[in-house]
Amino acid sequence: MILVTGATGNLGASTINYLLNKGYSSANIVALVRDEEKAADLKNKGITLRIGDYSNYESLIAAFNGVEKVLLVSGTDVVQRGNQHENVVNAAKDAGVKHIFYTSFERKNDTETSPIAFLGKSHIETEKLIKESGLTYTIFKNNLYLDALPMFFGEQVLTTGIFLPAGDKGGAFALRNDMAEAIANVLTSEGHDNTEYSLSNTENVTVQELAQDLTEITDKEINYVSPSQEVYVEALTQAGVPAEYIAMFSGFAEAIKQGEFVAETTDLENLLGRKPTTAKEFLEQVYGS
Repeated sequence: MILVTGATGNLGASTINYLLNKGYSSANIVALVRDEEKAADLKNKGITLRIGDYSNYESLIAAFNGVEKVLLVSGTDVVQRGNQHENVVNAAKDAGVKHIFYTSFERKNDTETSPIAFLGKSHIETEKLIKESGLTYTIFKNNLYLDALPMFFGEQVLTTGIFLPAGDKGGAFALRNDMAEAIANVLTSEGHDNTEYSLSNTENVTVQELAQDLTEITDKEINYVSPSQEVYVEALTQAGVPAEYIAMFSGFAEAIKQGEFVAETTDLENLLGRKPTTAKEFLEQVYGS
């Protein structure tokens, strides 16, 4: 039996859909949810719902009862995530779970000097905790989602161009649904014990190349400007963007600039059994006519 946490979120829900599409029985899938009303779609598909919260250890113990595999989809509460993940790992061990799978992130810099250390710290701590737990594990190092690019570009990208302090490094950004399919493939096959997989695309693309792709797709001249961090932060502040979003946008932009998401090797293509969706194909889906 497989339990998927964060089952009503994008990655968790997509992974469950791929499990079903591959013929895995709904009777053997458990969805961990906080609110049963938000999981009506899963229930209608025959998925067993168990109510639990990363911050409630006892609820996790009860939810994991009889489960062999747990997919821990990383939590979204950046402040509490480290403690929450510790609860999940300890509960999985105490409940007799055999194998834990964890969605972490692709990076080069594990230190506090990383521009996304505020997000990465809990991932790194969770990886360490899992490896020391004695549980069989599989860790997915997810690259930056292609799905996040429109958010970084802004709603007016087709008229104002791309204004982002991301330099010229780029990265092997990959589609979230491709990652979900790869994860489902791993969950339903053997040979993944105590293994780490890089879920990156097969090609690295720069933001300048993304701008050129947008130009071709939309038949509009899309310029890319990479300002200094100071100019960028000031521009977003003047535009009324909340401080927490400015910190996130600027942090990820600097991470791209420093090459944190550049990947020389990847396991995604092999796990999918096909080429992953390219950045240009994604942009065509979003911005094409």
